[in-house]
Amino acid sequence: MPYKDASPRPYEPHTRPPHRPRHRVFVLVIVVLLIALPAGYLVQSAFQSRASGKDKERAAASTSLTYGRPPKVSQRIYDVPVPLSATRVAFYETNAWEKSTMWVQFRTSPKRLEQFLDEVGSDTAEPAKPVKLHKGRVAVTGKLATEVGWRFDEPKSHYFSAVHEQPKSKPDLKITVDMTYKKRPRVYVVSSTRF
Repeated sequence: MPYKDASPRPYEPHTRPPHRPRHRVFVLVIVVLLIALPAGYLVQSAFQSRASGKDKERAAASTSLTYGRPPKVSQRIYDVPVPLSATRVAFYETNAWEKSTMWVQFRTSPKRLEQFLDEVGSDTAEPAKPVKLHKGRVAVTGKLATEVGWRFDEPKSHYFSAVHEQPKSKPDLKITVDMTYKKRPRVYVVSSTRF
């Protein structure tokens, strides 16, 4: 018969199993944040990139004026600094092997129009020649105007124009301004650059 020890056992304090995390919820939250946040940013940037690509594709496929501000890169390339306060802004761009052209139209104030004319060509190394408008002229030719549906044959309109030719590496601009409403002149610009 087996021997049974009837003597009382010494007191053993309650001990925890080894290596068991105390705060499981806290650890779980940290792990989720370390994985979920970067994944969320990746998904968001993918959607933004996709939307941006679709906008560029839509602009490239358009065959007429697109209402909205031209991208800043295009404004720099074509030397058309559209004033920030301009309204009714629209643009159209064509790209060919040797020549690219951008049409831009907008309404602005007389003061902002002066600033626009001062800024045109001001980022060249040489001092910029001031662009001066000449009364009664239309610099945008009929062929260029027809491309985007502009009309400059309104009998009651007051047109002022300028042709701003620049060195070969910079675009040439044809600027026509409709001053019929003197407080909000309408500006038409055709900028062409050759490669």
